[in-house]
Amino acid sequence: MMQSLINSSEEHLSHAITSLATVEFSQAIYDWLRRCFEIDNCTILAFYQTRQPELFFSHTNVKQVHERMERDYLSSIYLLDPFHDLHVDKAEDGLYRLRDCAPDHFHRNEYYAKYYGRTTMIDEICYHARVARGVSVQLCLGRDRSSGRSFSGRDMEVAQRISTIACGLMKKQWSNLSARGDYTNETLVKNLQKKLLEHREISLSKRQCEVALLILRGHSTISIGLRLGISPQTVKVFRKQLYRKCEISSQAELFSLMSRYLAS
Repeated sequence: MMQSLINSSEEHLSHAITSLATVEFSQAIYDWLRRCFEIDNCTILAFYQTRQPELFFSHTNVKQVHERMERDYLSSIYLLDPFHDLHVDKAEDGLYRLRDCAPDHFHRNEYYAKYYGRTTMIDEICYHARVARGVSVQLCLGRDRSSGRSFSGRDMEVAQRISTIACGLMKKQWSNLSARGDYTNETLVKNLQKKLLEHREISLSKRQCEVALLILRGHSTISIGLRLGISPQTVKVFRKQLYRKCEISSQAELFSLMSRYLAS
């Protein structure tokens, strides 16, 4: 009689728990989550300090979602992803939704046009867990063209309710990961300055480089000003100087120039 009270999601949660410390865990936690609410795709990866992310698991119904994951995303442009900012900012463990994390002009920037928009993604959430010093693991769940719908209010309620369980399991599974060094936006700025000078003989000031990165991430002039504590007019001056030094005239050209030098 008691057995009939156990539903499918609870059975799969039990399997996820017993799969801890095994190679089956990623599949098991995904199987549990997709029985809690509808999911079209899943990506599990780790962000480190001074090296590229590590992909643990991916599943999708639509090929385009992960088609350019390894070639483009993991190689460099992950640094423009709003979810990666959670790692840089050392965000608290929990559930995050892309639309709440993304800059105000995210859907207008080149990262979205050249990469994210082509994944056919409609909505995305992630469980973010700081599993060890300098390491964050994110379990990202998406809705794409296969369903054509965003996560509903009920979906978000369920996802939020189980977030402590999901993050707790992630921390337990990947607590053995480690990273050397420290990583901040200032680190990225210095790396980008150095590479542009070495490879293109372009000498940018720290502020010009900061403005460039915020443009690439999808921040408007007003948003950049708020982030850097300067006026919108001053932002326009820095952007004009940036474009002149780089001998470009558009955000598309800025993305083309800098995307290859983002990763250290």
